[in-house]
Amino acid sequence: MPEPLPLRFFNTRTRRVEPFAPAAPPKVTLYCCGPTVYNHAHIGNLRTYVFEDLLRRTLRMAGYDLHHVMNVTDVGHLESDADEGDDKMMLAAARERKSPWDIARFYEDEFFRHTDMMNIRRPDTVCRATEHIPQMIAMVERLVERGHAYEAGGNVYYDTATFPAYPDFARLQMDAQEATERVDADDRKRNPADFVLWFSQSKYPNQIMKWDSPWGTGFPGWHIECSAMASAYLGETIDLHCGGIDHVPVHHTNEIAQSEGCFGHRWVETWLHGEFLVVDDAKMAKSSGDFLHLDRLVEAGYDPMDYRYLLLTGHYRARLSFSFEALDGARQSLKTLRNLAHDWSYAARDESGVRDGETARWWARFRDTLANDLHVPNALAVAWKMARDPELRPAEKLALILEFDAIFGLDLAAATQSRSLPDDLMDLIARREKARADKDWAAADALRDELRAKGVAIKDRPGGTDWELVG
Repeated sequence: MPEPLPLRFFNTRTRRVEPFAPAAPPKVTLYCCGPTVYNHAHIGNLRTYVFEDLLRRTLRMAGYDLHHVMNVTDVGHLESDADEGDDKMMLAAARERKSPWDIARFYEDEFFRHTDMMNIRRPDTVCRATEHIPQMIAMVERLVERGHAYEAGGNVYYDTATFPAYPDFARLQMDAQEATERVDADDRKRNPADFVLWFSQSKYPNQIMKWDSPWGTGFPGWHIECSAMASAYLGETIDLHCGGIDHVPVHHTNEIAQSEGCFGHRWVETWLHGEFLVVDDAKMAKSSGDFLHLDRLVEAGYDPMDYRYLLLTGHYRARLSFSFEALDGARQSLKTLRNLAHDWSYAARDESGVRDGETARWWARFRDTLANDLHVPNALAVAWKMARDPELRPAEKLALILEFDAIFGLDLAAATQSRSLPDDLMDLIARREKARADKDWAAADALRDELRAKGVAIKDRPGGTDWELVG
């Protein structure tokens, strides 16, 4: 079996781009924080899941045997990540006059409907928080036994003073943080940064979603959910953990503290975090009540793949600005790429085949951009340069773009079948392409006019020729 392709990632833990070194190659374990299912995922949320989908596709392309686990938070995520406010599930239940269980199932189904529309591959394992309460209770018990947790007022808290490395991951300034947290301090805590592992009825007496525990009836904290479920499926050491950049200062910092406090060693080797999608320089958030979800884009006439293409244009560690102007540009680029794939498919019918040497050099360039910290925008640039290479046959361009699309996830194979013109018109387009390649501009212009007279408008774009039917 060949060695997997060497990859390099920016590890949030070390703040460096470094070689990816899984514990037992070619096996790789990956845990991703999933949705809290109290509302629709907005398009900013979907950016994170597309990033994780690109990572998953790249790992498999590189030859790794991947186990990808994602949780579904259906209890315990409060309005503030730092244990303040009400449970988002309970708030949604009150808003929609449904049970929190019904809310959870409805928005979980909606989440996967949207990710399917975005051609995001489903994780190998999806785990709901409400179905793993025993594992969470067992982990809390172990933390209490090891001296990292304490009971106060019926709740169980993680004692951050017992974990000296607590501020390291997020580079927290604990003095400043403690001064801020004293404003709304929970007087049961020993330290302002301590966080809840198990909530009891003493804090939330009206909670509907609740379970028996050694500390009384209650429900788990959000942070313990991820640690318990990730470890239940992937073990006590995990190769990769992903999420949004907003998880670094609280959620992932707390996951590390409770997991390493429980196991006594490093829990995750490499952490990857995706940056925000921004609108008018502000992060998109459900809490504002003013956010876009995918159905609204579809209602406005956009294909979900238009939005996926837009996301490919931004590196996962850079903020990406959303605007409808940018989305229109992505739609046009995708349309051109689909047209090229279709036209190459048509032209390839009469060719002898693919020269491996010609395609190998382009595949190596594409692969190397992905191996360098998942640089999908550069990989997209390689695809467009390949499309303009006059030395490549249409069959070779088609083979390459379909291989590239195994990463991009734009479903370009469908374009080779769904969009067509009669053979005589496709022949005219192919002849015009050859005339342009030969710099026979008079012949190219004459063929453009002939196609226009037959109801086909030709548009020359950087990546090649596009066409559309006109009246």
